[in-house]
Amino acid sequence: MPSKKGKRKGGSASSNQSQNSVNSRPISSVSGVSVNRMSMYGEQYGQQYGRPFFDLILKYLLVGDSEVGKSSLVLRFGDDHFRENFVSTIGIDFKIKTVELQGKKIKLQIWDTAGQERFHTITTSYYRGAMGIMLVYDITQEKTFDNIAKWLRNIQEHANEDVEKMLLGNKCDMEDKRMISKERGENIARENGIKFLETSAKANVNVEKAFMTLAEDILKKYPQQKDPASGTGGNIKPTGDDGSGSRKCC
Repeated sequence: MPSKKGKRKGGSASSNQSQNSVNSRPISSVSGVSVNRMSMYGEQYGQQYGRPFFDLILKYLLVGDSEVGKSSLVLRFGDDHFRENFVSTIGIDFKIKTVELQGKKIKLQIWDTAGQERFHTITTSYYRGAMGIMLVYDITQEKTFDNIAKWLRNIQEHANEDVEKMLLGNKCDMEDKRMISKERGENIARENGIKFLETSAKANVNVEKAFMTLAEDILKKYPQQKDPASGTGGNIKPTGDDGSGSRKCC
């Protein structure tokens, strides 16, 4: 009899150790892996697995050419930190940050995609689960601005039809090297019916405003469903999503 108790206790410790391992990883990297679309889920998921309470989860995707500063924007918003020599992302990274908005705790799951052409086969698998997409260009590099049209076509082809979009002209602190005027950014945003901001991860200009404004716009667009029996928060589900919240990678 004592041996059975000992065995059961050991199994519990192993389970706790495994769960702690999952919760201690704020950032995951994925390269060459197919991942299911991730839906939004509410408080019940957090309660079941002992994770911090949240009402909603919103999936963001950042797209744009390599070295426009996507990873730096994510790092600035997530950790309020900037690295001068940031290594270009290989594959996909994601970071999670919980914010409070409109009286709700919202978990933002921010996916940072590689901009190099050879990695586009990886990034396209993430489009359909995204509720908000940030298109990022570098105001000092003309080509990155010209390629916004290509990124918009990719979104139109692969993302949900009603995904919320925002255009970001990054590195606005480098005014002496500017090649794309603010007016040009505003014009292309207006033509495509999306919001526009100029940002700087280095100088921390408009970074938080961009992420929070996108969250506000998503909440306005999607209806929230409440489960009065469980007392959980709202579940926002993108069009065509099965709402299962399943995934194949960590």
